[in-house]
Amino acid sequence: MNRILVWSITVALAGFLFGFDTVVISGADKQLQALWHSSDSFHGWVVISGALWGTVLGALFAGIPTNKYGRKNTLIWIGVLFSISAIGSALSNDPITFAIFRFIGGIGVGVSTIAAPAYISEISPADKRGKLVGFYQFSLVFGILIAFLSNYMLSGLGENAWRWMVGVEGIPAIIYTVFVLTVPKSPRWLITQGRIDEAKKVLLLIDPNQDVNEAVSLIQQDDKNNVTGESIFMKKYRFPLILAFSIAFFNQLSGINAFLYYAPRIFEEAGLGESTALLSSVGIGVTNMLFTLLGINLIDRLGRKQLMYIGSIGYIISLSLVACAFFFEWQGMAVPIFLFLFIAAHAIGQGSVIWVFISEIFPNHLRGSGQAFGCSVHWILAAAIPAAVPFLFSTIGAGTVFLFFAFMMVLQLLWVHFMMPETKGVSLEELSKKLIKEKA
Repeated sequence: MNRILVWSITVALAGFLFGFDTVVISGADKQLQALWHSSDSFHGWVVISGALWGTVLGALFAGIPTNKYGRKNTLIWIGVLFSISAIGSALSNDPITFAIFRFIGGIGVGVSTIAAPAYISEISPADKRGKLVGFYQFSLVFGILIAFLSNYMLSGLGENAWRWMVGVEGIPAIIYTVFVLTVPKSPRWLITQGRIDEAKKVLLLIDPNQDVNEAVSLIQQDDKNNVTGESIFMKKYRFPLILAFSIAFFNQLSGINAFLYYAPRIFEEAGLGESTALLSSVGIGVTNMLFTLLGINLIDRLGRKQLMYIGSIGYIISLSLVACAFFFEWQGMAVPIFLFLFIAAHAIGQGSVIWVFISEIFPNHLRGSGQAFGCSVHWILAAAIPAAVPFLFSTIGAGTVFLFFAFMMVLQLLWVHFMMPETKGVSLEELSKKLIKEKA
């Protein structure tokens, strides 16, 4: 188990880079718009969302290298992409060049949401899988916290503060790339490639006491039930496909990425000063990390569905309160407190569950493709919604935007109750058989 823990944490560092890369732009947001005199539309769709469009591309096509070249090799290239992006962004002198390098980092984010959870789920025992895959989400929110702290600490460096903010990511990116070279290849991927002897060696490293021949046989049996050339869009995989689409759709319709990208701006709109707004953003990062820790410790005890119930109710309450704060012009710390509650609800619910759930519901030979689909839905919305935020805030107002998000979370609560299956404690092979058999 110690080895599995070390490998899981190592691979989960991709989540740290994901979280850092996603949020670091929030500190440079207003400085870059002023520096390059960008309109709200250009700033939102190009400068800010450049990384997210790369993420969409990475998520759309990550299933190909993840399946063909393996989880480990793909994870190595993620580190390379993040390193290039961080250094290139910091050295950029115009918005287009900046957006291109952010786009490259975005590709790394999109691929990491598929390759890292897939790898961890495939080396984990069923009763520990939720917690181990949850390390990816914990690393993600830790990256968010460090990005907020980094932005706050570097904000006083003058007109080039933004270069340090985006460039410092190169340090953890290079460290991650070196560390991930030490993990073994996924045994389930090796078996799908016919490399049985290599798979047995890794399985013995995972659990020296198991009967590796039996373990290989069970994994092979899952593959034998599948026809060469299958795709996730075949009728028998419709239910897992709907589940992946739904959880990704509702994740972004909570407004989480819109908020993380524009946290300082939202706090300033609520009447806080610039310095207080940046410091409140650090509080968001701390809340996110603490409740993610709670979520990943409960996910294998309470189950995925129970956490989604808790998160959905928390979303509805907190987003409604935020909307009211803007409608009735409640000043001071009301908005930060309500948004802390929102982040806590996200961290313990969707934040802890989404990557675990999507990595569980597809069979081994289609896991990369299935995750690519779910993550693509997630990232297309994650690109579109934050890009529209500056325009929406200036037209219909922040209160209306948050009220819409609250309504969408009522729909998520209904989806959790009527459609979402519980996946805790079930082997990947048994789970894929159950979902496909029941709904084919």
